[in-house]
Amino acid sequence: MDQVVVITGAAEGLGKAFATRFAEAGYQVVAADINDEAGRALATELTARNTRAAYAHCDVTRKDQVQALIADAIGQFGAVDVLINNAVPPAALTPLEDKTDEEFQRQLDGGFFAARWAMTAALQSMKTRGFGRIINLCSLNGVNAHPQTADYNVAKEALRALTRTAAREWAPHGITVNAICPGAVTAAFLAMQEFAPEMAQRVNKQVPMGYMGDPYEDISGVALFLASKEARYMTGNTLYVDGGGHINGINWASLFD
Repeated sequence: MDQVVVITGAAEGLGKAFATRFAEAGYQVVAADINDEAGRALATELTARNTRAAYAHCDVTRKDQVQALIADAIGQFGAVDVLINNAVPPAALTPLEDKTDEEFQRQLDGGFFAARWAMTAALQSMKTRGFGRIINLCSLNGVNAHPQTADYNVAKEALRALTRTAAREWAPHGITVNAICPGAVTAAFLAMQEFAPEMAQRVNKQVPMGYMGDPYEDISGVALFLASKEARYMTGNTLYVDGGGHINGINWASLFD
């Protein structure tokens, strides 16, 4: 396979799972992150498996770096066939009335504008090939309006709106644009599991399937499907890959009672 996938936030967690899964499927991988040590290690690991892979430093809150990421990927690999917008800045747990304008702006820059910058930068490459797959990582935090993460919620819901609009406008060019809202074991969840195991257990109990998903085993395969030719007639969707968490409506506020 000569297709090229660009993944932001690829050094760990979901991003690393995506990079690994796509490499195993034969994709050429451009892994972007701000964690240079982990990012380079991932690229080395993938290359050792006979995958053509490269690491790119990218702070997704910086427009110039996002645009350079896509331009460099096209220059080095010849195209961007699949774009996975996964990176997002961390957000503090703070009541809405205490959130600062700067916190909102940082989340919008890294969680919304970054995807927009990358998508528009990759558009011409996808149009030229008559094929493109864009996968945006969104969140149940925004869908269910989880408390104390208003800045993050707003950015992720804006990204879902962008996903649907791009899907409608770019469909004639063979480009699909979809969103995944995952329920996955992230670094933050692992930290909570270590320092507040009872809270992690309460989260798991609120998921109908009884556990938070593994990034590789439970989430990455869905992204691989969305990137495939088999998903060519599927666009503008939000896929809840969360063990049924969106049905049950996980009550995060109750965890702090």
